[in-house]
Amino acid sequence: MTQSLKARVQEAARFVQELREIRPRVGLILGSGLGGVASEIEEPLTVPYASIPHMPVSTVEGHAGQLVLGKWAGQEVVSFQGRFHCYEGYSMEEVTFSVRLAKALGVEVLVLTNAAGGISPNLNPGDIMLITDHINFMGTNPLIGPNDPELGPRFPSLTPPYDEELGRLARKVAPGLGIDLKEGVYVGVTGPSFETPAELMAFHRLGADAVGMSTVPETIVARHAGLKVLAFSVITNSARGHAHEVAQHGNVLNVAAESGPRLARLLAIILGQI
Repeated sequence: MTQSLKARVQEAARFVQELREIRPRVGLILGSGLGGVASEIEEPLTVPYASIPHMPVSTVEGHAGQLVLGKWAGQEVVSFQGRFHCYEGYSMEEVTFSVRLAKALGVEVLVLTNAAGGISPNLNPGDIMLITDHINFMGTNPLIGPNDPELGPRFPSLTPPYDEELGRLARKVAPGLGIDLKEGVYVGVTGPSFETPAELMAFHRLGADAVGMSTVPETIVARHAGLKVLAFSVITNSARGHAHEVAQHGNVLNVAAESGPRLARLLAIILGQI
């Protein structure tokens, strides 16, 4: 008989907890080129995804594919260096397994980061954008199917999807670090092809400021699980309809890596105050 999602998550959590007795309050899922943020974690214990029961394996360049346990800014944390995407062939349940595992390990606050294209004319490569809302343009939802009430409610509210108090804290501390923190709406698409000019213009008319291929499923499952969510996009390329630049994954990784240290400084201050 196939194990239930809850049973698989619990087995994965037991495996991690046997490696180190830790109950992380904060979880981080790091996007393309941003895995270096985890280098800030003190006393790190690194666990390859391939060794964790039922855990998918990252297949995309820029995603290290490992879990890191330790302390950062006075908080016990678990960081996922590399996420999973629908375009890799994973199911939505597999894409969001990290979120379920984080919850089972004790996480209360989930921080999501991603690399995204800037649709808004106010966003330029290298900018950091606080995600205030999102549009799910992936054509599916990770909660489709039978619902286990022990994992979350059948109809979770996404009003708001991203924690407003944490957002206010981010806005408060960013100027002191010399960061011109932008904010806006993120639209999630499946990929792996980058968007057409017509799609980008349509997203802009719908109210989207940035576009990417992740984050939305993780946010939905995090809210289903009762977690507070704080999310940031690092803008790696302009994506403005017929005026957009040709997006290339290598460039995305380079810009994200350059912006990673600034994002790490911002996260360190935020984690120290929550």
